[in-house]
Amino acid sequence: MNPQLDYIATPSGTLTLRLAGAWTTQTNIPPTAEVLARLESGAAFTVLAFDCAELSRWDSRLLTFLKALIAGQEALGRRIDRSGLPRGIQGMLALANAVPEREDVHRIDKPGGLLALLGGHALRGWRDFLHLADFIGETCLAFGRLLLGRSCMRAVDLGRLIQGTGPHALPIISLIAVLVGMILAFVGAVQLKLFGAQVFIADLVGLGMAREMGAMMTAILMAGRTGAAYAAELGSMTVNDEIDALKTSGFSPMEFLVLPRILALFLTIPFLCLYADILGILGGALVAAGMFDVSFAEYQIQIQNRLRLIDFEVGIGKSAVFGILVAIAGCMRGLQCQRNATAVGLATTSAVVTGIVYIVISDAIMTLLVTTLNVFKR
Repeated sequence: MNPQLDYIATPSGTLTLRLAGAWTTQTNIPPTAEVLARLESGAAFTVLAFDCAELSRWDSRLLTFLKALIAGQEALGRRIDRSGLPRGIQGMLALANAVPEREDVHRIDKPGGLLALLGGHALRGWRDFLHLADFIGETCLAFGRLLLGRSCMRAVDLGRLIQGTGPHALPIISLIAVLVGMILAFVGAVQLKLFGAQVFIADLVGLGMAREMGAMMTAILMAGRTGAAYAAELGSMTVNDEIDALKTSGFSPMEFLVLPRILALFLTIPFLCLYADILGILGGALVAAGMFDVSFAEYQIQIQNRLRLIDFEVGIGKSAVFGILVAIAGCMRGLQCQRNATAVGLATTSAVVTGIVYIVISDAIMTLLVTTLNVFKR
């Protein structure tokens, strides 16, 4: 039976809505906006009552309809008489009104002009900067307590995280490093071959990998692999109230969760960078020997003559900074996560993007400093 809705007005100022038939998601329920408009255009009343004696079936669709209808009438100052509703509906409506809706359940995109859009981005950027400054300050305090022997960080957690960020990352680092070295060699050799200078492929690949690409590619891979994992882990702990449980138990999340993750990346990523440098150079050797008639001996001699220890030191130093920034981005976004499943995905995505942005900005600053100080001067 299709849903039916009748309006019964009485001289005493009470308007009764008679609900009949099946009010479910499969039936054609009257839109709430039309009913509200009908109530406004009809006879004046002060009390809204309900008659559900002929109501056959109902589900959550009726609850949604009644909740919106009651909220609209209460906003106008009218009294609601719920005695005519079924007992189950009365209980569910009371339960729905007992707990306020969370602020982060719905995302409302408010339209605005270009100026409002730029202003919103500027405000969000400023808030992110303040969050970053606060997070770095708390991290420094946690590290200070670690140096004083007062930290609650567990060594077993640090060992487990080092294993996850170090040995477990070797396969993907190996693949990408070899491919990057081969790409550098091939791109450079195409131009060097015009001048008969294929032997300088070794210079291009060696310097590129040692100074820049080894650290950069390793950091970006760790941002997508480990930084995202950190954000997802801490975000899930936030959703499950595990972070609050740690605070209630007297454990600092910065010392117990964040500090070992930062130390794990800081300690492992320099070794991964050196490993990537070596494999990238070997990848360049494969291209030089296989496609451009440069023997492995010539390639090795050129590498030994051109590369110096400072070239590797700069790249490894950059990678250590990148590791700290990737860990900070992942942990910060994870702790900022809201308490729903969608927010965990957003925090993970934001951790990767934020980590890559930090990597690029810091790399530009460090490259400028290295160039200004003339570190590579022979």
